[in-house]
Order: sequence, then structure tokens, then C-alpha cells
Amino acid sequence: MAANVKHQLAQLANLSHSKDVIEKYKTILDGIFNSKGSPDFIQQLQIFVEALLNEVVSLVISRQLLSDFCSHLLQLDDFIAKQIAHFTLEKVQARVISFEEQVAAIRQHLADIYEREGSWKEAANILVGIPLETGQKHYTTDYKLETYLKIARLYLEDSDSIQAEAYINRASLLQTDSQNHELQIHYKACYARVLDFRRKFIEAAVRYNELSYKSIIAEDERITALRNALICTVLASAGQQRSRMLATLFKDERCSKLPAYNILEKMYLDRIIRSSELEEFAALLQPHQKAVTSDGSTILDRAVIEHNLLSASKLYNNISFPELGALLEISPTKAEKIASQMITESRMNGYIDQIDSIVHFESRETLPTWDKQIQSLCFQVNNIIEKITATQPDWMLRTMEAQMNQ
Repeated sequence: MAANVKHQLAQLANLSHSKDVIEKYKTILDGIFNSKGSPDFIQQLQIFVEALLNEVVSLVISRQLLSDFCSHLLQLDDFIAKQIAHFTLEKVQARVISFEEQVAAIRQHLADIYEREGSWKEAANILVGIPLETGQKHYTTDYKLETYLKIARLYLEDSDSIQAEAYINRASLLQTDSQNHELQIHYKACYARVLDFRRKFIEAAVRYNELSYKSIIAEDERITALRNALICTVLASAGQQRSRMLATLFKDERCSKLPAYNILEKMYLDRIIRSSELEEFAALLQPHQKAVTSDGSTILDRAVIEHNLLSASKLYNNISFPELGALLEISPTKAEKIASQMITESRMNGYIDQIDSIVHFESRETLPTWDKQIQSLCFQVNNIIEKITATQPDWMLRTMEAQMNQ
């Protein structure tokens, strides 16, 4: 059968470039696909591809036929389609500039096959081979944006956040030019995941929270986005940014129905959180969020320690390293190191007395500051009244009479 196909194709190669030739090629291709069950089916397809890409065949004919061939690939089982797709890409490589559209279609289908198999990295690498910016073909903004987002998502599935960030950055340059609302949502979701993987938790939380309000997204997906926003906020480093995000989520009524609400509530109210209370929350974390930091603690442990330290700063004026370590359930040395880092980064106000092994906290409460501002204003108003009274002795009397007449 394969020899017969080869003979027919050899006869067509030297015929004039007419419509009849294209129809004859299509007849041969249809005949091959009608014999799917034959033992040499794959060999027949390979022979057809080789004949099709022969330079003696007109480029007009080979382009059209390769497009038809790509459509037929969709009908094949993934196992066979993968073999034929790789064979075709290998054979077309020398003339890839002439078949960019067809090669892009083959790569898209091949990537879909790898994705169904769970081979995320292979799928991403196949799509990377499409010359979206350097090729001769002009691709639409939406096509390029969709492809970059797909590559970024596939790299994320493979836990390669560095490559994912590179392609989400390319998508960032295109997303403002796209009017496709669905792609805009995909971009925001993918960007939030990249920030999440890169441990930029507070930025990720802001974007997850934004997604949770998009009506174009299904209700269950909005709740998932809100849950991700809560998780990232809890994992973020303690500080003013996280405090603002905690307030935003705590005031959102939807959060009260989430499984991690009790941790959110304690963090917002500046209550000490014990390690025994974190089991339920830890079960919600994704693998990349369970990573161990340089000091040997997990991301969650570090975030809770920093929160507890910040809470302690609002309860105590000062505390010794051993007592602080006992409060935070860590060693005194580690407690001192974390406190020092937070003070250095201006995430906590205070200073450390290493001689006496004591951390001194300085209040940053808003109320005392507000009282001082009001006191200053009252003094200034009183000074103005005294000056007016000194220059116009009867001014106060006229003012009081006017008020009584009202």
C-alpha cells in the first residue's frame, strides 16, 4: 500500500500546477486516511508529507495541501498524531519560513496533545517554537496574547515560574491593545499566579481580589480567586501593605464563608496565632507555597512569626529575647534576628538592646498622634483668639451677643 502511494505521488510531482493536481493530491490523502487500520498507515502519511514538501511541488499547492493535512491531523489518535506532527516539523524545518501558518497550526495541536498527557514543559517548548515576533507572517494581537498566556500557564504547571514570568511580561506589552475581555481575564489570572509563584504574595493578593469581583467569571471561580487572595495575604510579609489588605478582606462578607476565615480574623485583630491553629489553613496551601525558607522555616511559619511579633509590639513596651522566643515558639536567637530584620525594613518600630537582650517597641498607634494634632490645633486657635482680643477688646463681646441673638 505504501509503495502504491509513493508511486502515485511521484507521478503528480511533475504535472502542471493546476486545480486538478490539487484535487488528485486530496484524493490520495483521503485514501490514506480511509485506510487508518492498515499496518503501514503511519508510513503512508510520512511518504505523503515528504512528497508534499518536495521543492519540485509548487509552493501554492504545497501550502494548501499542508493546511488540509493539518485539518486531518485533528482526526487522528493522539499517539499517531504526535508522531506525524514531529515528523512533519522535522521535514519542514528547512523551509519553515514558507509554511509559518501551517507550522503554527501543527505546533498548537501538538501542544494540546502534550497538555492532555500532562507533559507541561514539552507543551510549552513546542509553542515557544512559533516565531510570533520574528517570523514573516503577521499574527493578530489576540493570537499572540493567547499564545503567550498559554505558554506562561504551561510553565506554571511545570513549576517553572522564571520562564512563566518571562512570557507573562511579553503578554503585558500586548494586553492593553486587546479588546477581548476573556483574554484580559486570562491575563490577570495568569499574572496573579506568576506573582504567587514568585512569592510576591501581597501583589498577588491584590490581583486575586480584583478578579473575585469580575462578573464575567463564574461564581465558583470568583470564590476561588477570593480564597487565593486570602491565602496570599496571610503568607505575605507583615507590614502596612498586608494590614491594608487584611482590612479589605475582613470587611468583605464573602470571606466569612471561607475555611481560612479564623486565621484572617486573628491577623486583622492582631491576636497571637499558635502553631496548633494552622493545620486547617496549611492544608489549603499549594506545593509552591509550602517551600522552606533559608532559615529552615516554611513560608507560613515565617509569616505567622512576623505577625505574632507585630502583635506583641502592640501588647508590650519591651520584652526579653527568651520571653519573646517563648511567645513566638522559636529560639531566642531566631526571635532576635527576625525582630532586627523587621525593624531594619521599617515594618516594625522599635530598637534592640543587645547588652540586656531586650527588644523595645515604640508605639505607632494612630490615636495618640491624632490627639497631639488636635491639641496643636487648639493651641493655635487659642493664640489667634488672644491676638484678636488684644487688638480689638470688644470683639469677644460682640461675638457672644451675635451668638445669643441667633
